[in-house]
Amino acid sequence: MDNRSVADADSLNWRLPEQGQRQPFLLPITVSSDAIDHYGHVNNAVYLKWLEEAGWAHLHQLGITLERYKAWDVAMVVHRHELDYVAPAHEGDQLIMATWLERHNRISAFRRFELKRIGDGKTLFKAYSHYVCTTMSKGKARRIPKALTECYDLACPSG
Repeated sequence: MDNRSVADADSLNWRLPEQGQRQPFLLPITVSSDAIDHYGHVNNAVYLKWLEEAGWAHLHQLGITLERYKAWDVAMVVHRHELDYVAPAHEGDQLIMATWLERHNRISAFRRFELKRIGDGKTLFKAYSHYVCTTMSKGKARRIPKALTECYDLACPSG
Protein backbone atom coordinates (compact mmCIF):
# COMPACT_ATOMS: atom_id res chain seq x y z
CA MET A 1 0.00 0.00 0.00
CA ASP A 2 1.30 3.43 -0.97
CA ASN A 3 1.62 5.79 2.03
CA ARG A 4 0.54 9.02 0.37
CA SER A 5 0.31 12.08 2.56
CA VAL A 6 -2.52 14.60 2.56
CA ALA A 7 -0.15 16.92 0.71
CA ASP A 8 -0.11 14.38 -2.14
CA ALA A 9 -3.92 14.13 -2.21
CA ASP A 10 -4.27 16.77 -4.91
CA SER A 11 -2.34 14.44 -7.23
CA LEU A 12 -5.15 11.87 -7.00
CA ASN A 13 -7.26 11.63 -10.13
CA TRP A 14 -10.45 13.52 -9.33
CA ARG A 15 -13.37 13.15 -11.72
CA LEU A 16 -13.76 16.85 -12.39
CA PRO A 17 -16.61 17.86 -14.69
CA GLU A 18 -16.08 19.55 -18.03
CA GLN A 19 -17.59 22.73 -16.63
CA GLY A 20 -17.21 24.36 -13.25
CA GLN A 21 -14.45 24.53 -10.68
CA ARG A 22 -11.13 23.21 -12.01
CA GLN A 23 -9.44 22.36 -8.68
CA PRO A 24 -11.34 20.60 -5.91
CA PHE A 25 -11.48 21.76 -2.32
CA LEU A 26 -9.90 18.99 -0.19
CA LEU A 27 -10.88 18.01 3.35
CA PRO A 28 -8.74 15.38 5.12
CA ILE A 29 -10.63 12.83 7.25
CA THR A 30 -9.39 10.17 9.65
CA VAL A 31 -11.99 7.48 10.33
CA SER A 32 -12.68 7.33 14.07
CA SER A 33 -14.25 4.47 16.00
CA ASP A 34 -17.54 6.35 16.44
CA ALA A 35 -18.03 6.32 12.64
CA ILE A 36 -18.08 2.51 12.55
CA ASP A 37 -21.38 0.61 12.46
CA HIS A 38 -22.31 -2.95 13.39
CA TYR A 39 -20.99 -4.20 10.03
CA GLY A 40 -17.48 -3.04 10.96
CA HIS A 41 -17.23 -0.21 8.42
CA VAL A 42 -18.22 3.46 8.23
CA ASN A 43 -21.97 3.92 8.61
CA ASN A 44 -23.73 5.29 5.53
CA ALA A 45 -25.06 8.31 7.46
CA VAL A 46 -21.49 9.34 8.34
CA TYR A 47 -20.67 9.84 4.65
CA LEU A 48 -23.53 12.36 4.47
CA LYS A 49 -22.13 14.15 7.55
CA TRP A 50 -18.70 14.34 5.88
CA LEU A 51 -20.33 15.66 2.71
CA GLU A 52 -21.91 18.49 4.72
CA GLU A 53 -18.64 19.25 6.54
CA ALA A 54 -16.71 19.44 3.27
CA GLY A 55 -19.34 21.67 1.68
CA TRP A 56 -19.28 24.13 4.60
CA ALA A 57 -15.47 24.13 4.77
CA HIS A 58 -15.36 24.97 1.07
CA LEU A 59 -17.93 27.74 1.51
CA HIS A 60 -15.84 29.21 4.34
CA GLN A 61 -12.82 29.24 2.01
CA LEU A 62 -14.96 31.28 -0.42
CA GLY A 63 -15.89 33.74 2.35
CA ILE A 64 -19.40 32.38 2.91
CA THR A 65 -20.43 31.88 6.54
CA LEU A 66 -23.65 31.21 8.39
CA GLU A 67 -23.50 34.79 9.65
CA ARG A 68 -23.44 36.10 6.08
CA TYR A 69 -26.33 33.79 5.15
CA LYS A 70 -28.32 35.25 8.07
CA ALA A 71 -27.48 38.81 7.00
CA TRP A 72 -28.62 38.02 3.45
CA ASP A 73 -31.70 36.08 4.75
CA VAL A 74 -30.53 33.14 2.64
CA ALA A 75 -30.44 29.39 3.10
CA MET A 76 -29.14 27.09 0.40
CA VAL A 77 -31.20 23.97 1.07
CA VAL A 78 -30.81 20.51 -0.39
CA HIS A 79 -33.23 19.76 -3.18
CA ARG A 80 -31.58 16.46 -4.10
CA HIS A 81 -28.60 14.33 -3.14
CA GLU A 82 -27.40 11.46 -5.32
CA LEU A 83 -25.11 9.22 -3.24
CA ASP A 84 -22.97 6.37 -4.57
CA TYR A 85 -21.35 4.14 -1.96
CA VAL A 86 -18.54 2.49 -3.92
CA ALA A 87 -16.38 0.76 -1.29
CA PRO A 88 -16.20 0.65 2.52
CA ALA A 89 -13.94 2.68 4.80
CA HIS A 90 -12.68 1.32 8.12
CA GLU A 91 -11.44 2.67 11.42
CA GLY A 92 -8.08 4.40 11.09
CA ASP A 93 -8.34 4.93 7.32
CA GLN A 94 -6.90 8.22 6.12
CA LEU A 95 -9.34 9.72 3.62
CA ILE A 96 -9.70 12.86 1.58
CA MET A 97 -13.06 14.34 0.60
CA ALA A 98 -12.91 16.47 -2.54
CA THR A 99 -15.70 18.85 -3.43
CA TRP A 100 -16.25 21.40 -6.14
CA LEU A 101 -18.98 23.62 -7.46
CA GLU A 102 -20.03 22.39 -10.85
CA ARG A 103 -22.34 25.28 -11.70
CA HIS A 104 -24.82 27.76 -10.32
CA ASN A 105 -27.62 29.85 -11.72
CA ARG A 106 -30.21 32.34 -10.44
CA ILE A 107 -31.71 30.03 -7.81
CA SER A 108 -29.60 26.87 -7.63
CA ALA A 109 -26.09 25.60 -6.99
CA PHE A 110 -24.78 22.17 -8.01
CA ARG A 111 -21.90 20.50 -6.18
CA ARG A 112 -19.98 17.24 -6.60
CA PHE A 113 -18.12 15.22 -3.99
CA GLU A 114 -15.65 12.36 -4.17
CA LEU A 115 -14.11 10.52 -1.21
CA LYS A 116 -10.85 8.60 -1.65
CA ARG A 117 -8.62 6.57 0.60
CA ILE A 118 -5.21 8.24 0.55
CA GLY A 119 -3.22 5.01 0.91
CA ASP A 120 -4.35 3.44 -2.35
CA GLY A 121 -6.25 6.25 -4.10
CA LYS A 122 -9.41 4.14 -4.22
CA THR A 123 -12.70 6.01 -4.61
CA LEU A 124 -15.06 5.05 -1.78
CA PHE A 125 -17.97 7.44 -2.26
CA LYS A 126 -19.31 9.89 -4.87
CA ALA A 127 -22.15 12.37 -4.59
CA TYR A 128 -23.96 15.02 -6.59
CA SER A 129 -26.00 17.65 -4.77
CA HIS A 130 -28.50 20.24 -5.98
CA TYR A 131 -29.15 23.15 -3.62
CA VAL A 132 -31.95 25.71 -3.97
CA CYS A 133 -31.83 29.24 -2.56
CA THR A 134 -34.56 30.07 -0.04
CA THR A 135 -35.20 32.82 2.46
CA MET A 136 -33.98 31.79 5.89
CA SER A 137 -36.87 33.65 7.54
CA LYS A 138 -39.75 32.09 5.58
CA GLY A 139 -38.30 29.14 3.68
CA LYS A 140 -39.57 30.43 0.34
CA ALA A 141 -37.58 30.13 -2.87
CA ARG A 142 -35.69 33.25 -3.93
CA ARG A 143 -32.93 34.38 -6.27
CA ILE A 144 -29.37 33.94 -5.11
CA PRO A 145 -28.22 37.39 -3.92
CA LYS A 146 -25.53 39.12 -5.96
CA ALA A 147 -23.07 39.01 -3.03
CA LEU A 148 -23.42 35.21 -2.80
CA THR A 149 -23.13 34.81 -6.58
CA GLU A 150 -19.88 36.78 -6.44
CA CYS A 151 -18.52 34.35 -3.82
CA TYR A 152 -19.57 31.33 -5.91
CA ASP A 153 -17.93 32.94 -8.96
CA LEU A 154 -14.56 32.74 -7.15
CA ALA A 155 -14.73 28.95 -7.59
CA CYS A 156 -17.05 28.57 -10.55
CA PRO A 157 -18.12 31.45 -12.79
CA SER A 158 -21.85 31.63 -13.56
CA GLY A 159 -23.04 30.17 -16.76
